Amino acid sequence: MAPLGIIAGLGQLPVSVAEAAVARGQGVYVLRLKGFVEPELSGYDGEIVAIAEIGKIFKAFHKAGCKQVCFAGIVKRPEFSALKPDLKGISFLPKVIAAASKGDDALLTLMAKTFESEGFEIIGAEQAAGNLLAQEGHLAGPTPTEAQLEDIKKAAHVAAEIGRMDIGQGTIVNAGLVLCVEAQEGTDQMLQRCGTLPQEIRGTQTNRSGVLVKRPKPGQDRRIDLPTIGLKTLEGAANAGLAGIGFEAGGALLLDEKSLREEANRLNLFLYGFSKDWP
Repeated sequence: MAPLGIIAGLGQLPVSVAEAAVARGQGVYVLRLKGFVEPELSGYDGEIVAIAEIGKIFKAFHKAGCKQVCFAGIVKRPEFSALKPDLKGISFLPKVIAAASKGDDALLTLMAKTFESEGFEIIGAEQAAGNLLAQEGHLAGPTPTEAQLEDIKKAAHVAAEIGRMDIGQGTIVNAGLVLCVEAQEGTDQMLQRCGTLPQEIRGTQTNRSGVLVKRPKPGQDRRIDLPTIGLKTLEGAANAGLAGIGFEAGGALLLDEKSLREEANRLNLFLYGFSKDWP
């Protein structure tokens, strides 16, 4: 079985993908991106590459015998003027800059098509790791109240709208009031920002209120950049005083679901999966 090629950023997702591939006997070759090197991946076959070294990336995966490639992990948008591309990257860079000006979705779609044109099959993290896709229904923590379900509905609608505009994938709503929307800062920093809002409009750790909702952007390539919920997300939601987290079933990845359920129960936060067409 050809090893799985992983373009890896920070966080637990690329670690989960690598562990799953090794466990099923496929093996991996991990290219860790400079500036976004996840320490837990250091023991796997692979190397560190710059984000603009496209030729080096292709050559490394071909040499390792990879047929499938998975993008996984947190990578912030680079400062394009500071990139040092290789020869292949130089010819590719104008397309990258043009796509980036249209938004993250266009940029990720271009990356996927470029790897496919080189003969690689792009697979999603849920396919590579297995059992990561969120299920529908109440998964852990207290049962959401009718008022909290209404907050989830509103947040799901807002998240779909900001996703349609390629802004972000997450929203926080409390008692019908939109507190935060996710942009380039990412979920963790959005949760931190929520925790700094006046207490009269948000929950606290002793009086939890409000929900975080994450869902994919409409029309995005679901093989790349599905919303991810891990223990750090739970911790951030708890610190922000939220009552729970909602997510689109089949459209979000739950990292180490067993631990997530246990921690949600301990923190008294609910986890709730809603259907793609709801509300």
